Amino acid sequence: MKFFNFHLMAYRHADLDAIQRNGSAWVTFSNQYYDPKLGAELYHEYLDQMEYADQLGFDGVCLNEHHQTAYGLMPTPGVLAGALARSVKKAKIAILGRALPLVNNPMVIAEEFALLDNLTRGRFIAGFVRGIGAEYHAMGINPTESQERFNEAHDMIVRAWTEPGPIAYAGKYYQMNYMNPWPRPYQTPHPPIWVPSQGSSSTIRWAASRRYTYCQTLSAIDVVAKFFDMYREEARQAGYEADNEQLAWSNCIYIAETDEQAMREARPHLEALMGTLLKMPMEMLLPPGYTNLEAMKRIKATRALAAGKKAQSVEDLIKAGVVIIGSPATVREKLEEYEARAGFGTVLTKTQFGTMPNEMARNNMAAIAEELFPHFRRRESPPATAAAPH
Repeated sequence: MKFFNFHLMAYRHADLDAIQRNGSAWVTFSNQYYDPKLGAELYHEYLDQMEYADQLGFDGVCLNEHHQTAYGLMPTPGVLAGALARSVKKAKIAILGRALPLVNNPMVIAEEFALLDNLTRGRFIAGFVRGIGAEYHAMGINPTESQERFNEAHDMIVRAWTEPGPIAYAGKYYQMNYMNPWPRPYQTPHPPIWVPSQGSSSTIRWAASRRYTYCQTLSAIDVVAKFFDMYREEARQAGYEADNEQLAWSNCIYIAETDEQAMREARPHLEALMGTLLKMPMEMLLPPGYTNLEAMKRIKATRALAAGKKAQSVEDLIKAGVVIIGSPATVREKLEEYEARAGFGTVLTKTQFGTMPNEMARNNMAAIAEELFPHFRRRESPPATAAAPH
């Protein structure tokens, strides 16, 4: 099993009461609550944590993209990946992911990612997403165009990476006479492409058909197993057997000496994440036209935080396997159980979440490295018991 340190880079100094009064930490939460001096310190604190993850032996560090929100301060993840490209010496650097439909010209992303692949000498992972519904409010993009814009942008980028230029592209949303990016990617034919999702069947089908790694976002373990089985079945339909290396699960892990101490320490920060920072109205999460009815029903049913409702308790989240919190023995046992149930080759672990302070996050990272890495790296990953041919 591989361990990636997935950072959300939340504005952990956010006024949680003000967010609750506003109804959401996204789009409409005024930036007057952002203190640039505190924010600048946070960026350096978080980058230091990702460098520390590399020193501890994490296999990768992950960034992502969100706009106009206290939930995550990464509107341009490539800037932060560039800052890490030389200081992170061994770990892979993943952007999970860049929201393709939000740009006016996908060649910007093709060039940006190729540059990062060169800077890291091939340690870069390219994540492609559509972006959640709130991004379309933040960026003024019509959500009904999201899927088509994503498909065109993906095809443009992959062609630009793999075909000798200059070449032309003529699509509905993007047109170019000359696609000829300098530099070309370091990796051949291009960086690995990973596809995070909340569980869209069309996204899973699309990722499996191209053998891209599928990343399930923060979800209950039964849901994770269901979607990973869906990926395996789609892979069979595409003519191959998927392995665990093509599946990654995004989770939160917190370790302390005892279960009671871990719960006591993690509770307020997890509640801030799930009950406040993730909160948004359904029209923000799923604006009309963004997704089909089937996917909308599934997302509403499986979200740990339902729009407009009180977050589940920490105990509920642990019981459902959304997060793993406890002593080293408890966390090892649970992660081993979930690995066997769902089958995944990578955990994308949020070691800092919500309002968690720096020292606490670094202690958690060190505990994960010391208590989990040796156990899960010294043996073969078991096959998923949930997966079965149909």
